[in-house]
Amino acid sequence: MLRGAGVLLPIFSLPSPHGVGDMGPAAYRFVDFLKEAGQTYWQLLPLHPVLAEYDNSPYSSTSSFAGEPAFVSLELLAERGLVKRPTAEFSKGRADYEAARAYKMKALAELKKPEDLDEFVGRNEWLEDYALYVALREHFGRSWIEWPKELRDRDPAALRRWREKLRRRIELEYKLQYFFWEQWRELKRYANSQGVFLIGDLPIYPSLDSADVWAHRELFKLDEEGRPKYVAGVPPDYFSPTGQLWGNPVYDWDAMRAEGFKWWLDRLKHALSAFDYVRLDHFRGYVAYWEVPAGETTAVNGRWVPAPGAELLERAGSELGELKLIAEDLGYITPDVIELRDRFGLPGMRVLQFAWDGNPANEHKPHNHVKNSVVYTGTHDNNTIVGWFFHEATPRARREALEYMGRRSAKGINWAFIRLAYSSVANVAVVPLQDFLGLGPEARINKPGTKGGNWVWRLEELPGRDLARRIRRLARLYGR
Repeated sequence: MLRGAGVLLPIFSLPSPHGVGDMGPAAYRFVDFLKEAGQTYWQLLPLHPVLAEYDNSPYSSTSSFAGEPAFVSLELLAERGLVKRPTAEFSKGRADYEAARAYKMKALAELKKPEDLDEFVGRNEWLEDYALYVALREHFGRSWIEWPKELRDRDPAALRRWREKLRRRIELEYKLQYFFWEQWRELKRYANSQGVFLIGDLPIYPSLDSADVWAHRELFKLDEEGRPKYVAGVPPDYFSPTGQLWGNPVYDWDAMRAEGFKWWLDRLKHALSAFDYVRLDHFRGYVAYWEVPAGETTAVNGRWVPAPGAELLERAGSELGELKLIAEDLGYITPDVIELRDRFGLPGMRVLQFAWDGNPANEHKPHNHVKNSVVYTGTHDNNTIVGWFFHEATPRARREALEYMGRRSAKGINWAFIRLAYSSVANVAVVPLQDFLGLGPEARINKPGTKGGNWVWRLEELPGRDLARRIRRLARLYGR
């Protein structure tokens, strides 16, 4: 990756009058801000549909391919004369996905069918199963595991009957996905034209409550009724003393291998076409993953199971070409994980909040960084720098960080950490926008292992030119 700097900001965090950030005018103005700030990268979170019952987490989506309808911009459609200019304004504070989705779907339902909609559906083979899944889930009000047996088990005759019965809702979902991906491609084109590359995020597992698992049951370790035999998570770590129990079904890698990794290759191809670079979430799971028997209440009683990440990446490289991937190599990392990362030349991650344990050899300390890596002040799973330093860090960690930076005062601590990231030899430095703004724990995106209040932080307004100029000066100073 080019030596440069970037900003981490999810789409949902953009300002918007319609409940949640979207791909409308504010997204384009944010690209302009990035350009003025001398930034090379915009890092985002997954764009997939979210559900309130899963805390609106983009890592627990109903699809690994679809886009979140709430991110469609009515303003952009109004500019083309396709819908009336929206007048309603609501929820300018924290993200309200359900209200935004309902408002936008009502407007989009009245749109005429695009002339090339059938071509779009045919080009995206995941879409038929996904649209039917959405329609059936709305009809029954629950996951596929609890649908009538004939639908749960995908009886062909039953699927045909229900496709006809729910035809209108299915066609609406086709339109939603059509306009989502049309607007996303336009936003990506604009960002690239301004010299900004987009970094996406690929969750390692789909949710059990997803079209992916429903349509490809044979690729996961499930019982005859479709319930997981094992679920995914991670052992006890920095974020939780009992580990994290994600609850996603784990892959049957033998079945994946037998089908030539087709589902995985389709997924990687889709992600690499949507973004310029893609962060592989939980990279260590490509070497070995933490498998917990279904029914456990914590992730403590799991075990490590080998995964064929090398085979998968070899196949992907030969079929998809250059793999512009970033390895999220955080957590319990063993030599074989590092070997896989380096074998494919993938940049890893360094997080400054993890550096202050009293160990000079800690790889997150800037003097141990390497060029082929991405350094962060913190990620979407971390507190903001201000929140971490004053509310989470131990007194020893605070003293060590200040001494390392040659500072006696914690005043402007967010800028001290930003400067540390920018001065690193790491090719890429990414800073959450909250750290540039000096915001506290109220602006945290996600706190792993908790429910409620995650994935909803939003900007009230975009930052101005003064901040852009300050960031640009720093980027120039450190050759970014």
